[in-house]
Amino acid sequence: MLYGIAAATSALLLTALLAALLRLPALKLGIVERRRQRKVPVAGGVAVVVATCLVAVAGDRTGVAPLGDGVGELLVAAAGVASLGFLADVRRVKPRFLGAGTAVAAALVVPYGETGVGGGVLAVGWIVFVVLGFRALDHVDGLAGAVGVLTAFGVGACAAAEVMDGLAVLLSVLAAALTGFLMHNWPPARAGLGSCGAMFAGFLLASAAVTARAGYGLASTAAVFAGLGIVVAADVLLVVLSRRGGGRGVRLGHRLRRLGLTPQGIVVVLGLVAFSGVLVAVLVHLGTIAASGALWVVVGALVGVIGLLRIKPSSAARSASPQVRGQLRVRNG
Repeated sequence: MLYGIAAATSALLLTALLAALLRLPALKLGIVERRRQRKVPVAGGVAVVVATCLVAVAGDRTGVAPLGDGVGELLVAAAGVASLGFLADVRRVKPRFLGAGTAVAAALVVPYGETGVGGGVLAVGWIVFVVLGFRALDHVDGLAGAVGVLTAFGVGACAAAEVMDGLAVLLSVLAAALTGFLMHNWPPARAGLGSCGAMFAGFLLASAAVTARAGYGLASTAAVFAGLGIVVAADVLLVVLSRRGGGRGVRLGHRLRRLGLTPQGIVVVLGLVAFSGVLVAVLVHLGTIAASGALWVVVGALVGVIGLLRIKPSSAARSASPQVRGQLRVRNG
């Protein structure tokens, strides 16, 4: 208990310090978010990765908080995915290559003995989906960090219920690191998460969820995963439907911004959606509610996405200045 508090505090402070120290070098080297009118240095992602790995490894090496079987390998694989993401931050990398690299890393950590080959293949696909979807959430200041913190607590609760103490501690360290990052990423952001941090966090969250749910039925696992990834899924669905409608892909944060919400308001609204999904997922995992309870979250998200597609932006949002419109753009690399 005391180590968990000390580890979380260390991860939070270390991430906040590293993000501040790396901000200026990132600006000078041009490692920034590709947005018009505003350059956001991608310093937070590296800070989250380094702080999480250092604190987790320190606890394991000292024997105070051993990571346990398979958790160390999971952390190594996540670091590899983070390296791939850092490459995408430095130079343009096509999403299909990021997905392929993530799939290889995921295939190395999925517990096939408990999931079976078919379940393992589905798990790899879900991990890739979450990683790429979580990477896309970094299009609004504070959003990826806030959703990541809430999801980490949810997956950590599932891991703790399975007496996977090492995995639960790792997720608490990740949550603390993302909280330290939010000190620099809360709107208006002074540092971004970038592909490095987003892919690292997404991989840890998705892989940990697979590990915690290994051995459970497919229906209940799907319900848990739906709750944990509801914001990511809604964002992807909105992009797909908006493109099928003949327009450009529009993301959740961008759409809400055009409807008049402030950046802070967007984080609060989608944070509440993430919290609802995570709460349902944890309750399903604990057996407190039936797996069908997740249907309410899915239906609610679906109704929300369709509503966002049908509601027209207000006249004030349509007449926004070029500077504001420029800030709504997201890099597609």
